[in-house]
Amino acid sequence: MDILSTLFSQRSRKIGLIIPDVVIAEKHQDVLEITEHPTEDDAPIADHAFKRPSELTMEVGFSGGGSLLDVFDTSSFGMGLGLSPRETYQQLLDLQASRVPFDVVTGKRIYSNMLIRVLDVTTDRTTENVLMATLTLKEALITSTQTISVANKSDMAQGVSTSAVQNTGTKSVKTANESMISKLYSYAAG
Repeated sequence: MDILSTLFSQRSRKIGLIIPDVVIAEKHQDVLEITEHPTEDDAPIADHAFKRPSELTMEVGFSGGGSLLDVFDTSSFGMGLGLSPRETYQQLLDLQASRVPFDVVTGKRIYSNMLIRVLDVTTDRTTENVLMATLTLKEALITSTQTISVANKSDMAQGVSTSAVQNTGTKSVKTANESMISKLYSYAAG
């Protein structure tokens, strides 16, 4: 790291809109779930494996906001050096309770649609005036649905002509197993 980046260091990690003062550790976890049932050879399917939601564990620290003056507590008048550990903790609790997915920026990647699954805070004699927290964040899988209107059942006297076209998914062609007799017949005829 050069001297300019040290002097003008910008904290690049974010949990929603909350910026930690220090990130001690980040543990990224991406899991591919592989089913144990057998799958047909050369089958054009993808249900034998699926990706689990991403999970991220962050150990973060927030410095305690304090008074601007040593001889007089100015933080009680709203003139402090930032949020107190209690206020920062409340912000994290509010973010968790809102259940609204947010973005998380780490040193390795940017996550979208994350929620705080576990917020773990321990206070002891060394962390009384700061907030040290371990957050376990999990990706919320978001999907969209589509509404299709179909004809009323009473209007379906002619079935096919009154029914709306429906998307029934992707179809794949599978060749039927040919019997030995039909193979011998086609060999003899050809």
